[in-house]
Amino acid sequence: MRVKLFSLAVAVMITTGLITAPSANAGSDQAGPVAVADYNLGDTAFTDPQSGTVSELRAEVYYPRVLAGRHPLIVMSHGSWWACDVQAATTWPCPAGSQPFPSYRGYAYLGEALAAQGFVVVSISADGINMTSFDYGDRARLANEHLSLWEQLADHGSGPLAGKFSNPATGKPVAPDFAGHVDMKDVGTLGHSRGGKGVMWQASDKHKAEWPAGVRVRAVLGLAPVKFDDPEGDHSDTLITTLPFAVVTGSCDGAVHEAGQQYLDDLAGQNKAADFSIPLHGANHNYYNTNWSPPFEFGEDDSTCPATEVPQPQQRDALVAYASAFYRYELYGDPSGLPILSGKQPLPGVTSTARVVLPGT
Repeated sequence: MRVKLFSLAVAVMITTGLITAPSANAGSDQAGPVAVADYNLGDTAFTDPQSGTVSELRAEVYYPRVLAGRHPLIVMSHGSWWACDVQAATTWPCPAGSQPFPSYRGYAYLGEALAAQGFVVVSISADGINMTSFDYGDRARLANEHLSLWEQLADHGSGPLAGKFSNPATGKPVAPDFAGHVDMKDVGTLGHSRGGKGVMWQASDKHKAEWPAGVRVRAVLGLAPVKFDDPEGDHSDTLITTLPFAVVTGSCDGAVHEAGQQYLDDLAGQNKAADFSIPLHGANHNYYNTNWSPPFEFGEDDSTCPATEVPQPQQRDALVAYASAFYRYELYGDPSGLPILSGKQPLPGVTSTARVVLPGT
């Protein structure tokens, strides 16, 4: 965590520790304090230099309408889901008659809430990886490629992203002025499911040297991140000892409900920053992404305890509160959310045994 002075472009409402998010469509019409833009460089725009995996370079961006000063950047990465809107599709790019599945748009509620607090948030698509590789290193390198594009745009207003933004509601070009207004040395990441392990990989001690020049990741949030597939006894690909991270999980998530404790156990007292484990009782895996949840196409309620699960809106509100507290602390130096992160201040209507692991413990 770095202490720094900052000014917010918009007012933030904090009530009993819960930061109120704008509506799900707050930025869709380019009205209000938060704006939304897309960029799409094509389904085959990136070829992974190590694996050869071919991926799209596509994202949705949530940002303060008034860009004043330099804003921290948060990159979000979804996990494994259908790559195309036809379940029988087996190729990438998607076959004729189908379109890439919009998993990356399933975190709009979170992106808009964070943008309302002054962050620039980029939610990236990883459908090509989901169709062809599933690999965590591929996910990490895709995130790095987006960061490289943003480094060029933020510093000089140049590079492949220049002039490539559009309004997702209308498809018409928009021209947000990000040049000089995004701080690439104040970056947060968030990954959901396999994307969660991907951002842990990207920020790990072993792989941080692969970050683009000029980029510094300061905070990592694993959202229901998977922990399986580690080589026997080797956790080095996802071991983060020098950066703060938080892991949010759910007790009704049958696949990864213990991941938070497992990532913390890997530290074995080696951590040089405070880390957070936030297990939400009654939360499941899919509800964090609105496009993986009913009634959206292919949406599934994958809860292992449906009779006692937390309703979709409540689960997402809790994530907004925890993520806001975490990124505000680490990227803005705002300690007001620490009681939430440490479990000392419960959220209304939410049960969690959140805890903090201090350096060296």
